[in-house]
Amino acid sequence: MSFEVINKISKNYSKYATIFFENEIEFCDYMSSETRELITAIIKKQEFTGKIGESLSASYLDNGILVDIIFIGAGKKEKFNKKEYRINIFNSLKNLNGEILISSKEILLADANILSEVTSHINYDFDKYKDKKKNKFLNLTLFSEDLSDISEIKILNESIILAKNLVNEQAELMTPKKLSEIALEYGEKSGFQVEILDEAQALKLGMHAFLAVGRASINKPFVIIMRYFGDKENKYVHGLVGKGLTYDTGGLSLKPSDSMLDMKDDMGGSATVIGTMVALAQNKIKKNVVAVVAACENSISSKSYRPGDIVSSMNGKYIEIINTDAEGRLTLADAITYITRIEKVSEIIDTATLTGGIVVALGHTATGVFSNNKEMVKKLETSSENWEENFWHLPIYDDYRKMIKSEIASVKNSAGRWASAPSAAAFLESFIENDIPWMHLDIAGTAFLSEDGTYHKKGATGVAIQTLYTYIKN
Repeated sequence: MSFEVINKISKNYSKYATIFFENEIEFCDYMSSETRELITAIIKKQEFTGKIGESLSASYLDNGILVDIIFIGAGKKEKFNKKEYRINIFNSLKNLNGEILISSKEILLADANILSEVTSHINYDFDKYKDKKKNKFLNLTLFSEDLSDISEIKILNESIILAKNLVNEQAELMTPKKLSEIALEYGEKSGFQVEILDEAQALKLGMHAFLAVGRASINKPFVIIMRYFGDKENKYVHGLVGKGLTYDTGGLSLKPSDSMLDMKDDMGGSATVIGTMVALAQNKIKKNVVAVVAACENSISSKSYRPGDIVSSMNGKYIEIINTDAEGRLTLADAITYITRIEKVSEIIDTATLTGGIVVALGHTATGVFSNNKEMVKKLETSSENWEENFWHLPIYDDYRKMIKSEIASVKNSAGRWASAPSAAAFLESFIENDIPWMHLDIAGTAFLSEDGTYHKKGATGVAIQTLYTYIKN
C-alpha cells in the first residue's frame, strides 16, 4: 500500500516497470547487459517507441526466476503533459499488485508525485462493510539517483483519502455531529483551530435559512468553523465554504427513491474543504485560510419547512421557498454571510454538490465554475493544470438573476428546471456582500461516481482538493 523513492536497490524484485520518453529508450544502470539485450529485442519486436498511451508487458526468465516487466510511454519530452502522463500511468498499473520497482532514465519530480498519487488511488477501496477486504495492493518503489521529496504529495493523498472516506460513509453514521467531531479530531492532528456552533448559537446569529433545512431531522445541525493561520503577518485570508448536507431526502419535495440512493454524497463540498484544510495545515503552507461548513440533514417530520414558506437569513434577506429540495443553497447563503461578516475573509470559494443541472451540462467530467471575479477563475484553471481535475467557467447573466426574483420576498430558492445551475449560482451571488471576490464550484457531477470513470473509481473522488490546495499555496 506504499510508494517510496530510493537511490539504491536493497532487495530483489521480480516485477519491474520502466518509463520512457518517446524515442529515448535507454536503461538504468542496475540492469545487466544480458537483460538489456533481451529487453531491447522485445521492444523492437513489439515496435514500442514510448509514445503517450503506449504500454507493453513482457515476461522472461532471469537465472531461473520469472520476471515481469512493463514499459510505459511518456510521450515527447518537449511536450510532456502531466494530465496525459497520469492517465497513462494509471491505465498501465491499475491491474497490477505486489512489489514493483519502477524507473526511468531521466527522473522528474513529476514522476515521483504522480506515481505516489496513482498508487494511492489504485490502492484505495472503501471496504469497511465488505466480508472480504482488499488484500492485493500495489507497492511501488521508484529508483532514482536523485531522491525526490514526496512528503508533500503524500500528505495531499492522505487528505484526499480522508475526504473519500467522509463521503463514502453511510449517512446513518456520518451525521452533522460526527462530521463536527472529525473536523475537531483532524484540526488537533493537523494544526488548525476548530470551533463548533450548535443550533442555539446559530439561531442567535440569525442563521434561519440553514436551520430551516435541518429542523426536521433527529440529527441536529452544527456549524463547523476551521481556522488556519500560517502567515499571521499577512492580513489576506482565503475563505472556503463547503456544503454539508450529510443526507438529503429532498424534504417535503421528496426525491424518488433511486435519486436518494447516493445522497450521502451531498456533503461532498464539506469533505473537500476539510481535506483541503488538513493538507494545507500539515504541509505548513504559509497562507491564512478559514473554512465554514453548515452541516445538517434534510429530512421529513412535522417540523419540516414547506414549499410556500418564507424564511429569513443571516444576511437579512427573506427567501421564498419554492422547492425544499433546493436546500443546499439555503445553508450556503448563511455560511457565506457568516464567513464574510464574522471571519472577515478576503475572498470566498464555495464548493457544493448543488444541482443536477450541472451534471446534465458537464456530466461527470468537469466541475462547473461561476464567479464575480475573472482573475480567480484564471488562477483556478492554472492551479488545475497538473491535476486530473477539470473546471469549466459558466456565466451568470442578468436573465438568470431575474429568474430567482420573488414577488413576495427578497429572493426565491428555486427557478425551476431550466438553467438550474446558473440560477442557483445567481442565488448564492445575491448573498455576496461588498463585492468580495467569490467563486462557486458546483461539484454535483464530479464528487461521486455511480460507476468507474476514466481515472476515478466508483464512489467518492475527493474532487477539487488538489486544485484548491495549489490555488491557495501559490
